[in-house]
Amino acid sequence: MIIIAIGKNYVNSVEEMPTPKWDPIIFTKPETTILTGNAPFEIPAVTNDVVYEVELAYRVSKKGKMIAQESALSYVDAVALSIDFTAKDVLTKSREGKGPWALAKGFDGATPISDFIPLSEIKDTHDINFALDLNGNRVQTGNSSLMVYTLPEIIAYVSQFMTLNPGDIILTGTPAHGTGSVKSGDQLVASFEGKNILDFKVA
Repeated sequence: MIIIAIGKNYVNSVEEMPTPKWDPIIFTKPETTILTGNAPFEIPAVTNDVVYEVELAYRVSKKGKMIAQESALSYVDAVALSIDFTAKDVLTKSREGKGPWALAKGFDGATPISDFIPLSEIKDTHDINFALDLNGNRVQTGNSSLMVYTLPEIIAYVSQFMTLNPGDIILTGTPAHGTGSVKSGDQLVASFEGKNILDFKVA
């Protein structure tokens, strides 16, 4: 299983939607980043600045390569909420040398994720409201209509380069505002259409 993610994929309003769009920023994360069951998140010793990013996460349900946008949604069967944690100081150091995002995004436990919701229960993947609270304060709000690249576009683009397999997870980006750092003792609660589905503590 692989986690495929896209960076800088949200704008604050429809009026900010770029024309033409910038090139997709795609990166991957290892399976060992997954944290389930609302387990506590432990800040790794390799960083002093971990930043949260709440995202919609989709589960791939069948194998696909060179997938057309028109049929792309048939390759995913469920959606969840996830936090794409980033070791910001590690990322900054890597960027200084034009290096990759791998270590800053790929440390153990860097992808807490909720239980999945079947897509059959979702009216429109292009109109999903989600949010993140930190210690009871709303810090991020998002709607999937503000994605620069839609889910079908992401699936079609990525599948030109790599085969998607059942169980793979696609992270679709975080809202354009509100990211911030976490510290030990913090509580993060993510809501999907007003319902809390991810709730965990920073150890």
